[in-house]
Amino acid sequence: MSSLHTRSKEFPRSRKSASDSPPASPSPTAKTLRHERLSRLESGSGNPAASDSYGDRASARARREAREARLATLTGRGEESSGRDYKKLYENALTENQKLKTKLQEAQLELADVKAKLEKMAQKQEKTPDRSSMLETEKRERRALERKMSEMEEEMKVLTELKSDNQRLKDENGALIRVISKLSK
Repeated sequence: MSSLHTRSKEFPRSRKSASDSPPASPSPTAKTLRHERLSRLESGSGNPAASDSYGDRASARARREAREARLATLTGRGEESSGRDYKKLYENALTENQKLKTKLQEAQLELADVKAKLEKMAQKQEKTPDRSSMLETEKRERRALERKMSEMEEEMKVLTELKSDNQRLKDENGALIRVISKLSK
C-alpha cells in the first residue's frame, strides 16, 4: 500500500480542516466516527488521485461499516445483559472444566490399570524365560544323567562279565590244582 501512496513533487500533501467535514450530530457514535475520519484525513495520503481510487474508497467504506456495526453492538448491549452473558459463559466454562477434570481422572485411573496389567505381563514374560531356561538346564542335567546311567549300565555289564570270567578262572584254577596234586602223588 505504501507503493500506491508515494509522495511526488506534483501532488503536495493536502490537509482538510474541520470546517470541510459535515456538521456535528448529537449521537456519540457519529462523533467518534467523525473524529476518526478527521484523524485519517489529517494523516491522509500523499497522492489525492490514489486516495480517490475505487479500491481505497471501498475498503474505507467496509472498515467504516464494520466499525459502525461493532459500535452499535457495544452500545446496544446493557451492562446487566453483558454481565449475565459473562456469568453464563463463566458458569459454562466451569462446568466444562469439571467435566474435563473428571474425564482426566478417569483416564489417569485407566492408565494406572493398564500400567499394572503391563507390569504383570512383563513379570510373566520374565518368569517364562526363567522357566524355559530352567527347563533347558533340567533337560541338560537329565541328558547328562542318562548318559551316566548308560555308562554305568555298560560298566555293570562289563563287571558281571568280569565276575563270571573271574569265577570261571577260579574254577579252572581249582581243577588244575587238583590235577597237579593227583599227578604229584
